[in-house]
Amino acid sequence: MMNSLSSLVVAGVLVFAVVLMALLVGFRSNLDREKSSPFECGFDPKNSARVSFSLRFFLLAVVFLIFDIEIIFLFPIPFMMIMSLSNSVIFFSFLALLILLFGLIHEWREGSLDWSK
Repeated sequence: MMNSLSSLVVAGVLVFAVVLMALLVGFRSNLDREKSSPFECGFDPKNSARVSFSLRFFLLAVVFLIFDIEIIFLFPIPFMMIMSLSNSVIFFSFLALLILLFGLIHEWREGSLDWSK
């Protein structure tokens, strides 16, 4: 019991030391004006470095990621159908495709896929 407690204390001290060293080594000063301004080929920046981001593009990217992940889950379905010819695999695969289809129709009617607006 004492051996495990001492190794836990040593591990905690080592973790604390590594984190402390990382903070000390990684500390940098932002007091310099040139370091805190955006770099633009040696010239002073003409405009703000912050550019507005299209919220419609972000929404379309999120919808794409959701459908992309769902399609990854559908890849094993043909192999499952080959391995077992049970009706439950076929039923659940068509149910998953139906849910994807309803989600696509909903996004289409909502206008999230219409980029021209």
